Amino acid sequence: MKRLKQIANELKLTQANPDAALMREFIFYSPKMPLRLHQEQLIAVSKQFSLQVFDTYFTNNEVSINCFSWGNGKRKVLLTHGWASKALDFYELIIELLKIDDLEIIAFDAPGNGSSISEFSNLMLYADSVKSISLNYAQPDVLIGHSLGGMANVIALQELGITPDLLISIAPLIRLKENFEQSLDSVNIGAKHQEIFFYNFAQEFPVPASHFNLTELYQLSPELDHFLAFDPADHISPYLFLKEFLDKYPAINSKSFEDVGHYKILRSINVIEDIVQKISSLI
Repeated sequence: MKRLKQIANELKLTQANPDAALMREFIFYSPKMPLRLHQEQLIAVSKQFSLQVFDTYFTNNEVSINCFSWGNGKRKVLLTHGWASKALDFYELIIELLKIDDLEIIAFDAPGNGSSISEFSNLMLYADSVKSISLNYAQPDVLIGHSLGGMANVIALQELGITPDLLISIAPLIRLKENFEQSLDSVNIGAKHQEIFFYNFAQEFPVPASHFNLTELYQLSPELDHFLAFDPADHISPYLFLKEFLDKYPAINSKSFEDVGHYKILRSINVIEDIVQKISSLI
């Protein structure tokens, strides 16, 4: 978090002529928050293992993702965290899922997040992490994703060509470009320099940031049991974009949870109760 604050302060001071490399670092550097005692205790009783993901975006090399598992049941539940987050931010949900028999709960720290060491991260590294777990450890029966993790789960499932028993998206990001714009706005980067950032993005990846729009990318079967939980007042994943997405894909079962916010929705008792009920019904 300290490094991110340094980058943000420098960008604010140089907003008239911000450095392109610094804007890039601001977007792709994920701040890391230390584990709290109760999270450390839950990790201590987990099975821990590492898998490899090839980073074609920043290092052109293999990077490790640290993974955690609880239980040894036949039903596999995979948790995909959001940006600037980590596996153990699902702590409250994991505790409740542990009460369900015949589950194995799998979570991971995406590259550049939590304990997985990497200087930068992005959406595709998240999706590739989901694919690596599915191909090299266990194919999940249930996938749960928060924020960027919700978008990553969809991309991974489509690229793998698999259909889980249940997909749960919690406050998923719908439009990545607009999320980047929101971040750059927060450090007073004007439209002219944002255009430079997005031009450079398209050269590097090499698709425009607007390509990552879930309303256009989504190709999962309407037969898939997909539950989506959201807060209509969420400022990180605005309801305007979410409504457009849900209107286009009416087969998705969505539910509004008011006054929980983008991050606290993970700890919402009502959200967790609904998720537990849906997974229990599969057993």
